[in-house]
Amino acid sequence: MNTRPDCDVLILGGGVIGLASAWYLLAAGRGVTVLDQGTVGCGSSHGNCGTLTPSHATPLALPGTLGTALRWLLRPDAPLRIKPRADPALARWLFEFARRCNWRAAAHSAAARLPLLELSRQLIGQLVHEQALDCEFATSGTLNVYRDARGFERACREHERLADHLPPYEVLDGAATLAREPALKPGVAGAFFNPGDACLRPDRYVAELARIVRAHGGTIIEGARIERIERDGKRITRVATSQGAYRGHEVVLALGAWSPRFARMLDLRLPIQPGKGYSITWTRPRQCPRTPLSLKEPSVCVTTWGSGYRLGSTMEFAGFDTSLNRTRLEALRRGAAQFLHEPEGGERVEEWYGWRPMTWDDLPILGRAPHLDNLVLATGHGMLGVSMSAGTGLLVSEIVAGRAPSLAIDAYAPTRFHGRALQAA
Repeated sequence: MNTRPDCDVLILGGGVIGLASAWYLLAAGRGVTVLDQGTVGCGSSHGNCGTLTPSHATPLALPGTLGTALRWLLRPDAPLRIKPRADPALARWLFEFARRCNWRAAAHSAAARLPLLELSRQLIGQLVHEQALDCEFATSGTLNVYRDARGFERACREHERLADHLPPYEVLDGAATLAREPALKPGVAGAFFNPGDACLRPDRYVAELARIVRAHGGTIIEGARIERIERDGKRITRVATSQGAYRGHEVVLALGAWSPRFARMLDLRLPIQPGKGYSITWTRPRQCPRTPLSLKEPSVCVTTWGSGYRLGSTMEFAGFDTSLNRTRLEALRRGAAQFLHEPEGGERVEEWYGWRPMTWDDLPILGRAPHLDNLVLATGHGMLGVSMSAGTGLLVSEIVAGRAPSLAIDAYAPTRFHGRALQAA
């Protein structure tokens, strides 16, 4: 197999995390080669709703979450669905997730997530301005909207309980919510307005990251299917792909939901499960929401851009099931129709699914891998890969350089799983 010239930093994965890492490494004066198995941004970076949400510091694991999922077990359209099947890895993941469905663990995760989300939100705004990224970035804030009064009251108590680990927010009653967002139907119980949130078009953001990486001397190789990762003692020595073999003085693993498959080649087990999400993109309806919306009871996210309109979200633990599940797509449409005067646009442009890399504590895996001197892990960002992208990229560049990180990163360290998941096989 043809071995290419040695790289300075070899990044495995051309999604939003890999490309953001490439950009900040280039800015720090490092040479970068990015390998992507498909085309850049074709994974979960492509079809999500593009919200940048420090407000989403609260993790998925809250008291009652797993019980709700179990009650929904036989509902194929449930917002959170666990597909019944024999899967020991998923069973272990769910056991650890269940252990964290309490307020103490939720506060710990929220406290760890918020600094990275806020740093990344700030950096993305700077990057859009300084590099003139054409990605429909808007500092619009977001609205989390409820129709069920009891659910809204419960959410108010949850916000109060975790207030120390959330960015500033405003509590709106039903009338104030409708005044802020006329696209909503009457009958809203209330909402939280999150003024520090923003949004962008994620596929264009990723394309723009790829553009500036190439423009500043980075190399991106598409269609490079990873076949083998070789090591000699404590160092990765070669990555064999369908387009030849590559060597890197440093290697960054940023393969999202596919990370565990390739980590196993290095005798590492990553506690990541693929959380399948869906979206539908239309041309803009006549009456568009002015603010990105999270419709809480059906768990539907709604984002409007100048170039289109998207409904997305849901969470399905079904392994790497490649079917485009019509039931779950229809659940997005029904959920939006409960809340919006015009839930759909004029022309359906795309139906999509993708897998988010979900860790059981809802925190990314970020840091040097144990047992390997030249491997940095940057994966496990769950539903917040776009929101955490720039902050992660900056931290990766600092880890590679051996500099003090801009944030305390102990909570993201791969070694936190020692004895449970991340260990030599």
